Amino acid sequence: MCVGIPAKVVSVAHGTAIVDASGARREVSAELLAALDPGDYVMVHAGLAIAKITSDDEAESAALLVDTASDGGQR
Repeated sequence: MCVGIPAKVVSVAHGTAIVDASGARREVSAELLAALDPGDYVMVHAGLAIAKITSDDEAESAALLVDTASDGGQR
């Protein structure tokens, strides 16, 4: 199973973005997405911003990750 992490874009320059995922900042490739701006939300997988998402998508994804982690993935 592959897991994408929702993150908020902090800055973009030269094909890379600094994103904030629940307080952890990381540098990721932004080359797959056009017109990425600070404040946008993205799904990150394997160091790549793979899709733009809405803030509602980010909140829902983050809540699901917390819920899954709290029950040890037992579904």
